[in-house]
Formats: sequence, C-alpha cells, structure tokens
Amino acid sequence: MPDLLIELFSEEIPARMQKRASDDLKKLVTDGLVDAGLTYASAGAFATPRRLALSIEGLLAASPTTVEERKGPRVDAPEKAIEGFLRGAGVSKDDLEIRDEKKGQVYVAKITKQGRPATEIVAEVLEKTIRNFPWPKSMRWGNGSLKWVRPLHSILCILTTEEGAEVVPLDIDGIKAGNTVFGHRFMSPKTFTVSSFDDYTTKLKQNFVMLDAAERAEHIWHDATNQAFAQGLEVVEDAGLLAEVAGLVEWPVVLMGEIAEDFLDLPPEVLQTSMKEHQKFFSVRNPKTGRIEKFVTVANRETADNGATILSGNQKVLFARLSDAKFFWENDIRTVEREGFEAMSAPLANVTFHNKLGSQADRISRIAALAREIAPIVGADTDEAELAAKVAKADLSSEMVYEFPELQGIMGRYYAKKAGLSDAIADACRDHYSPLGPSDDVPTEPVSVAVALADKLDTLTGFWAIDEKPTGSKDPFALRRAALGVIRLVLTNDVRAPLDHFIDRQLLVQKIAVADENDGVIDTLKEILEEIAEKGVFGAAFDAIADRLDDAATDAAKAATGNLPDTSADLLSFFHDRLKVFLKDEGIRHDVIDACLAMDGSDDITLLVKRARALSATLATEDGQNLIQGFKRANNILSQAEEKDGVEYSYGADIKYAEMDEERALFAALDVAETKIKPAMEAEEFTAAMSAMADLRGPVDAFFEAVQVNAENDVVRRNRLNLLGRIRDICLGVADLTKIDG
Repeated sequence: MPDLLIELFSEEIPARMQKRASDDLKKLVTDGLVDAGLTYASAGAFATPRRLALSIEGLLAASPTTVEERKGPRVDAPEKAIEGFLRGAGVSKDDLEIRDEKKGQVYVAKITKQGRPATEIVAEVLEKTIRNFPWPKSMRWGNGSLKWVRPLHSILCILTTEEGAEVVPLDIDGIKAGNTVFGHRFMSPKTFTVSSFDDYTTKLKQNFVMLDAAERAEHIWHDATNQAFAQGLEVVEDAGLLAEVAGLVEWPVVLMGEIAEDFLDLPPEVLQTSMKEHQKFFSVRNPKTGRIEKFVTVANRETADNGATILSGNQKVLFARLSDAKFFWENDIRTVEREGFEAMSAPLANVTFHNKLGSQADRISRIAALAREIAPIVGADTDEAELAAKVAKADLSSEMVYEFPELQGIMGRYYAKKAGLSDAIADACRDHYSPLGPSDDVPTEPVSVAVALADKLDTLTGFWAIDEKPTGSKDPFALRRAALGVIRLVLTNDVRAPLDHFIDRQLLVQKIAVADENDGVIDTLKEILEEIAEKGVFGAAFDAIADRLDDAATDAAKAATGNLPDTSADLLSFFHDRLKVFLKDEGIRHDVIDACLAMDGSDDITLLVKRARALSATLATEDGQNLIQGFKRANNILSQAEEKDGVEYSYGADIKYAEMDEERALFAALDVAETKIKPAMEAEEFTAAMSAMADLRGPVDAFFEAVQVNAENDVVRRNRLNLLGRIRDICLGVADLTKIDG
C-alpha cells in the first residue's frame, strides 16, 4: 500500500489560520479519497508559516471495482419512465434483468463501477481541495484564477511504495506537482527532492525547518524557561502567545533581552501587555519581586553574532513602545493625584453606552445605586460598594486603557490605590468585570461581588428593557455571558436573594431613565420604585401605589411601565435557561431543574440549585427511580378518576376504611414521611426531605402490588383514591415530579 505526501508551499500564512488550515486540508483530502473508494490507515496534517503538509499512510493503490444493483420501474411501466431509468443508470435495455416481486415484475440494472488508480483519484481530490479551500481570506495573483491565502509557489504530491516515489501528475494554473521542496527562506533557500514522509521531515530539519507546530512550541518554551532559570527568573506563561509565536517561525531561535531600567517600575501588566500585543515578546519575571525585568523574543534564524543584532533592534523598538506606555501611566497618575480618581470618570458623560440606554455616566449612576442595595445581602459596606461602583469604570477614560483596552479594570485598581482608596474598592475596580468566561475566577470579596452583580444585572435589564435580546446564535452584547456571570457569582458566594426583586427594580429604573419628564409620570414611577424596596416585586408595589392614585394617574403609570411584568418574567426565564446549561456539566438534567422551578422560590438561584442537586442525587438511587414510577402511577390513576368523577381526591383518606395490611402500612409510612418532610423543607434541608420521600418507595410498591384501587365498594374506592392523593401531595411538596421524564 502506498503512502501519500502532500505539501502546499506559499508565502507566509497568518499564524491564526494555520491550525484550522491544516485540519481543513486533512479533512477535505481524506474525505474526498474515501468517497472515491480509497481507504487509508492513518493521516497527519502539519503547518508552518510557509507550508501546509499532509501525510497519509496505508492508502489503497487503486479503488476497488464495485457492482451496484439499482431497482427500476415495473416492466409494464410507460416507455418514457423506462427510458429515464436507463439514462440515469447509464445502461441499455439489453443490460437489464427482470425480477419477480410481490407487485409484479420489475427491471433491475447492475451498474459496474471500474476501479481507478490512486494517482488519478489523488490528483482530482487535491485539485478540488486547492481550488475550493475554505480560507477566511484569500487572494488572487498574476493572471491565473486560483485563490490562496498568499501566493502559492509549489505543490509536492508523491505516492511512495517499496519500489520508490511516484509524482502524482497535477497542474493547477501552471503550478505543476513535483517532488521538490524548499528549505528555510534565509538559512537554506535551495530546493531538494524527497521520496517519503520520513525523508521529507529529515531533510526539512537539515534545511532548518521544524514541520510540527507542537515541536516548535515545545522547543521555544524549553529554551525560554531554561534561559530564565539560569538567571533566577521565570517566564510568564501564555499559551495563546506561545501558539502564535510557534506559527511565526519555521526555525525558532530563542533570545532573551533586557528591559531598560526606566520602565521596570511600570505595572507588570502594562509591560506584559505592551510587549505581547506589539512585539509578541514573552515577559520574564523576577519571582521574588513580581517585577517584569526581561523579555524573550523568538527569531526565525540563527546569526553569526548569536542574535545580538536582532536583540539590539528589538530593544530599540521596545524602548519606544514602553516610552509611550510610561507617558500614559505618568499622565494618568497626575490626573488622579490632582483631581481624584472619581473625577477621571467625568469624560464618560460624553461616551454613549447605547443610544437607547444613555451614556456610560448614566449607566455608572444606575450601577452605583443598585450596588448599594445589593451590598447588605452580600455582606459589603453600602457606602464602600456605592463608591466602588462609581469609580470602577473611571479607568475607561484613562490614556492607558485607551491604548490598551484589555487593561480595563486592571489599571483601575492601580489608579484607585494611587488615589488612596481602600483595597476593597481597588479590588472591585479590577474584579467587577469577572467572571468573563466559564474558566475565569469568580470574585469573592463582598464589595467586588456587589459591584459585579450590579454591573451585570444593569446590562441585562437594560437590553431587555429595549428588547435587544439574544436571538439564535447571535449575542452581540454578550448577554448570555453576563447571565452566566450572575449565576456563578451567586452560587460561588452562596448569595441568598430573590433575583426577581432586582430584575423588577432595575427594569423600572430603566423605564424612569427614558420616561418623558413632561408627562408627569416620573414621580409616580419613583414611588413604585420605593415600594419595590418594601414589597419585593413590581406587582405588589404597583398595587400598593395604585391605592393612592386616581384612575387617570393609575392608567398613566400602567402605560409608562408597559409590559414590565412580562419582560421581567422573560428575563428570569433566560436566567433559568442559562442555569440549565451551567448545571448540565454537573450531570443535572433539565427535567430535574424544571421540577424544582415549579416550586416557590425559583428566583432564588442558590435555593433552586440546592433543591435540584438534592433531587438529582435522589433520582440517582434505585429507591428514587422506583418512587418516581410509583408517583406517576398514582398520579395517572388519580387524574383519570378525577376527570371521570368530576371531583378532586386530595383529602379525607381514613385508615378505618383500610381493608388490607398494605393499605395500613402505607397510611403509617405517609404519616412518618409528613413528619420528616415538612420540617426538613422549611429548614431547607432538601437532602433529608428527598430521602424521606424516597423511603416511601417500599410501601408504595407493596400497595400497588396487593391493592386494587378501583374496588367495587364505592367508599373503599374513594378512600383509596384519597390515599393516592396523599402520595401525590407529599411528593409534590418536595418537587413537581410530574416534570420528570420517564
């Protein structure tokens, strides 16, 4: 069986495209070969800045000859139908067989598909792959029609057997496939021939090209960490930067350079970000002081002076970049020391957050008020939480964050400390954006938690208020991420709070912000907002204020608040959907969460999750699973009987009408369960309540095995149905088990 080797050699491929491109090359070629009848043993794809390569081992030398049977129309079908079948099958009428079937005789065509040599199939598949390659961006050059990410220079395509290597004949816009390969652009620009994958990789290394990106990354990290260790330093880990740099060089040469003394006192994040974004340098840190003192750069060639000239040039460019960063830093510090940190946020009044939601300053004002209300619930000082919210986004107007947006929050902490603010406020400036992703750390300091929750809740209620919700895969304002952030903040910090209250409150705040000052309803809306603080949610607050208003004022308030209750319910449902996705990783099923959502307190995320975890654990046991079946059986019998009789069997079961021991045992078991479940639910000891419910499995099973519910005696029948009603009521008091699948 031959092995196939392909290389597509071009000008430099952007590092961000290389991994996807190598995967696409492998998929397109292997899928095409298999579709054409060529199977293979294994395949591997590789990428460097100038080449995509694919190695396929154990390829069939030719596709097999196949015979396909295709059933046609009945022999008495219209002649046109038969002619159409012949054209589609590519056979003549003389080639058809006639077979007997239940509905009569039919024509059957045997279509023989002759096998083809691998060279012919590979050429077709590779040409189709190259001409239709899914680059994110591609270009046309010269007079040809071919498009590639950068000009394509050569194609290597050989099939290797024990007898030797054979070039696959292929010509694409004048680029003919061959068996020659280019070495490193600077260190070995000559061409050489190869005869197999092993020969290819060996000669590439001899000509200063490392084919495997993982090998290049490992080489870079090994050399960088060794050089740093030798000087008592450590390289700051950055997997993304390592992957990018490995895609910029074919022959990595690691060099360590100096950072001028002028810049060593800059915040380490500033140095790290500036070097990474502008120069693709790794930061080298002193583990004793935490300062960034040196940098690592990766050259694409070896030089006679061991990289001294390269380092000198890099250090000059870095000096200019860091001079800018130092200028921004010193200017920002002067502003903070002269005017105070809070004053830095003044320009945000002229920065639009959203054309329907006002400026950044408007948003900060809303967040500050909400953070003050959240503070007592998370154990934060109210004044500190409010001040932290007011200054948390002040660094957005700083020169440093304008230059390096990724430093927002981080710089806020430094400026807050320079302004003499407390550690809690400074930490809130840095942490209130978190968590941004599923792997981010979650803030746990009370002030940070209060501001982070207020920030995310204001974002969500704002966009819900203007009906800018995520649709399908589109989520331009990252609202799913914000909702997941709220959930993680609440669960990580064991926050016990009715989410409904804060949703209603902030939705009303958004309504007040856009209300017309001249229509006289703003004062009424503010009264409702004050009532929400006492009543908890919008509905009760509105009813309370409506008692003090005349009909006209009530109607005006209703018109101004619009469909706020529906909007609030929709946003809460959005949180529940995000929670289902979040808990899926724990193995908690959607139906389990639905069963708990049907209970009171579903807007308390911590309570809801605690209940769902307990129910999930119960359903994982044999007793829990069997009890569900018993409950569903009882509920089905009850539903049918209630529909038939027109009454509800939920009271009046009396043990004196019990005729069998299994009935009396069930009465006793239900009495015991009630005494355990009710206090456990009130104490929120859900595991104990679920366990007591699962203990009913035995008596319920025994009852259904021995007792006929629909007895001939009507009194006994009603008593037994009421007994089933007790089962239903007790189970539904723990969770809505009707929502459980299966």
